[in-house]
Amino acid sequence: MFGVPSITVEELKEKQSRSEAITLLDVREPNEWAISDLAGSVKIPLGSLPQRFSELPAADEIVVYCRSGARSAQAVQFLRQRGFQNASNLVGGINRWAEVIDPTLRRY
Repeated sequence: MFGVPSITVEELKEKQSRSEAITLLDVREPNEWAISDLAGSVKIPLGSLPQRFSELPAADEIVVYCRSGARSAQAVQFLRQRGFQNASNLVGGINRWAEVIDPTLRRY
């Protein structure tokens, strides 16, 4: 999304392969978590983020994802307005991850 700091699935995979400390934030809805999942992610639906963002480590690098990248872009804007300067949007969301990185994940 224009103007929102972003990271590609390839860049995220590279950071993970270097064991960089990254908090993955899944802002999809609970029914979507059962379809596909990125292991170790923190799950806070977008609608709950205003009440729960304090659960996140503000100083850490946070990569936010949803199904395709629209909701996560909104979440990144919200977080950055609240001081989370290391939050970025996963371009294409979990569907792009499934397409490029892990084809065993279900796309929807």
